[in-house]
Amino acid sequence: GILLLVFIEYSVCVDVNTTSGVVRGLTVNALNTSVDQFLNIPYAEPPVGSLRFAKPVPLKEPIKEIIDGTETGNSCFQLLPDIVKQFIGNLTLSEDCLVLNVWTPHVRNHNSSKDLPLKPVMFWIHGGALALGSSFQYQYNGSALAAHDVVVVSMNYRLGQFGFLYGGDETAPGNLGFFDQLLALKWVRENIHKFGGDRDQITIFGQSAGGWSVSVQLFSPLSKGLFKRAIMESGAHMFNKDRDVKSKSEAFAEAKQMAKHFNCSENEWLECLRKVDAEHLNEVQLGMTTATLDTEYLPVSALKAFQTQKFNKDLDLMAGVAAHEGSSLLYSMLQEIPHNLTESQFKQMVQGFDYIFHELNATAITEFYMSNINKSDPDQVKWAAYDMFGDLMITCPTYQFAKNYATHSSAGSVYFYETTYTRTNRISPEFDVTHGAELDFVFGLPQIYPDKKDTQVDREFSLQVMKMWTDFAKYG
Repeated sequence: GILLLVFIEYSVCVDVNTTSGVVRGLTVNALNTSVDQFLNIPYAEPPVGSLRFAKPVPLKEPIKEIIDGTETGNSCFQLLPDIVKQFIGNLTLSEDCLVLNVWTPHVRNHNSSKDLPLKPVMFWIHGGALALGSSFQYQYNGSALAAHDVVVVSMNYRLGQFGFLYGGDETAPGNLGFFDQLLALKWVRENIHKFGGDRDQITIFGQSAGGWSVSVQLFSPLSKGLFKRAIMESGAHMFNKDRDVKSKSEAFAEAKQMAKHFNCSENEWLECLRKVDAEHLNEVQLGMTTATLDTEYLPVSALKAFQTQKFNKDLDLMAGVAAHEGSSLLYSMLQEIPHNLTESQFKQMVQGFDYIFHELNATAITEFYMSNINKSDPDQVKWAAYDMFGDLMITCPTYQFAKNYATHSSAGSVYFYETTYTRTNRISPEFDVTHGAELDFVFGLPQIYPDKKDTQVDREFSLQVMKMWTDFAKYG
């Protein structure tokens, strides 16, 4: 994959003994700093056969042969339309995908490093609507962040129906992707000192559905005490009112519908779905992948959690959004916006999102976004639609979550940012500073994958953003 092209010239091997077995990584160079990189470390038994739709199971015993941590591995099953492939690249898909990656300024496996203080850990959760993406995307190469004296971990979690199908009982409890994140976090707490990381200084961070995931870990009782800080980039589980996108019964009905699609019998439907070929199961498109509330992982909604003070308090939180979240999101969702969008079409569009947000006041929303624009200018109406969608999906939930956290939480610092600059090679006048604009800077891409269009400002801004993110992980 693209991930490794830059590093071929370095090939110093490093071995670390973990609960998964001995992992062999490579020393690479980022920002003139040596960083040890370990890819594709299994943290769970492959979730196949009877473990499909089940909670992840820790590895039963360490792997006997040396784990090759020098190459990327499998990504979790997902549908990759061409529009996404341009961004993500080609991935090798498999159900056997529960692995994580570590980048560290130095492992503690030789005498000179034994006494060095342990470093803060940054645990990355990728985005992609809980249905797409991978920790192996080149955009998430953690080496430049690790060069700022932190240990960076990224991980794969199950996506789409593989990760979020709710079967209504203990054997298919839903929210499996979140259980995967939790197990990976526990692996980090058990092993990260071997890589020079401090288990008591973990910051979880994620963007888009990764931001949703971070917010879920902030109010799930199961993740209490596992991390110290959190960064939510453009996404939070704070949808409208006190209910979620899908109720438990709707999620259950959707699973049964899928079983019907594969001609499964009524009483053995879950066993039957576990036997369906993964490639075929992957082809069934779900409306929208979401968490299931009123379950072990998420007993209540975020709103209820704040109202009843049942969330993980005393943590530092940084949250933020891009200036125009909605432009690329709405475009990719609809593929094309009607060229001459009218006010009534705008209102219909708002009504169409009711299935996610419930009880939207389409008239009031339309009036609000139409009030300060020239309605006869289709371009202005289109941008109003972009902003409406970005506010609904991303900006309001993220802001509301952070504000509620700041209001109800007894401790910790809470920060909020807005990204108003985008990398020069990404500028599309169509989208402006949109969803994901900060990612290239957070991961130092102008430094590690320079582009001839990059400007001095791109490079300096990236160093600035990496310093902000890693300073937050170090000091809160």
